[in-house]
Amino acid sequence: MKWLHKDLLDVSQLSRPEVMAIFETAGRFQELQERPVKKVPTLKGRSVVLFFAEPSTRTKTSFDVAGKRLSADTFSLAKSSSSLTKGETLKDTALTLQAMAPDAIVIRHRSSGAARFLADRLDCAVINAGDGRHAHPTQALLDSFTLTQEWGSLEGKTVLILGDIAHSRVARSNVFLLNLLGARVRLCGPRTLLPPAVKTWNAEVYSDLNQAVKGVDAVMCLRLQLERQQDGLLPDLREYSRTFGLGPRHIELANPDMRILHPGPVNRGVEISSELVDCEQSLILDQVASGVVVRMALLFLYTTRKGEEQ
Repeated sequence: MKWLHKDLLDVSQLSRPEVMAIFETAGRFQELQERPVKKVPTLKGRSVVLFFAEPSTRTKTSFDVAGKRLSADTFSLAKSSSSLTKGETLKDTALTLQAMAPDAIVIRHRSSGAARFLADRLDCAVINAGDGRHAHPTQALLDSFTLTQEWGSLEGKTVLILGDIAHSRVARSNVFLLNLLGARVRLCGPRTLLPPAVKTWNAEVYSDLNQAVKGVDAVMCLRLQLERQQDGLLPDLREYSRTFGLGPRHIELANPDMRILHPGPVNRGVEISSELVDCEQSLILDQVASGVVVRMALLFLYTTRKGEEQ
């Protein structure tokens, strides 16, 4: 399968066969994780710029590890150390980077549409690592890959996304991808943290967690940004935790073999109890491992434009 896409801006660009091709490629890279020397020369001589204009530890490190394990040269650029702090525009920064001839730029930016802005102006591949509230395609892909590894298929499964839906790019990308792969999606959160047009989303919407969690196969908790309380969208964190924090009592209402996901970092005792973070049903660390191989697959596909194994 020849890879036809130049950029990854959102999962809505991908067909189901293309998603499965990403998963198959990631699955081949999983074997690498178990070797004493976790490195192959697949992308030797290629360069990847990690342009993160927003704070990030997990995603940035994951892409860095993914690139290095494929022998690509990775270069990090943070907003604090870039000319953006001196008034340079995003366009000029991008053109400067392109003049250095990278094979791919991975971008995270607080503005929705920043990844597309770059993709429309650059010749190299652009991979969106999160832009504003718009999309986080690589997180959605690693989440579904994790569940696919667990179940074999998402067809007919019910997944609950819990928390701050309104401000979450993770939720937006996951709703699309989970539906594409045949899952049924539920959303639950305080009314102040649900998008105004949430009824148009392809998901069932709940405001009562006890009802939302009944019979689900997986719960994906979202990180609650603590500044939401300062914005007046939450009364207090204790009340949020009591009403919408996932706890042991909710596990009894879900399917017996339900699984728990969280994109991290986790606010223990707020969006999820500390006990559940560490329980057998938790796939949180599996998501971290999946993140590396999925991003390896993406860097391979988008820098070589080939689907066959090298």
